[in-house]
Amino acid sequence: MSRASRYLGWLILAAITVATVAPIGYRPISGMPVSIERFGAFALLAFLLALGYPRHRWQVLVLAVAAAGALEAFQLLEVTRHGRVADFMVKVAGCGCGAAASLAAGLLWPRLGPRGEA
Repeated sequence: MSRASRYLGWLILAAITVATVAPIGYRPISGMPVSIERFGAFALLAFLLALGYPRHRWQVLVLAVAAAGALEAFQLLEVTRHGRVADFMVKVAGCGCGAAASLAAGLLWPRLGPRGEA
């Protein structure tokens, strides 16, 4: 489970990066409000990486928040995109909730905890 969570987490980060820095015309649209998309994407990212690296949850949270900040800043380089503090804050909230959900999952299901991490 830990290895799969790691792979999926890094794949999610790659997908978020492409969707965030690509021109607006290439951004996938789910039909959900964009704040929910942002929140959900970063919650999933933090959840999977924190689940994959259970002994490093704080570092994962810092990494996810730093990625959110960097991606918002990179949007300023693309003419059709815009980085906003409000968008960053939604992503930070998603990161926090995802990391907290990982911690809760580890407490509820101890097999998901840091026992077997390499």
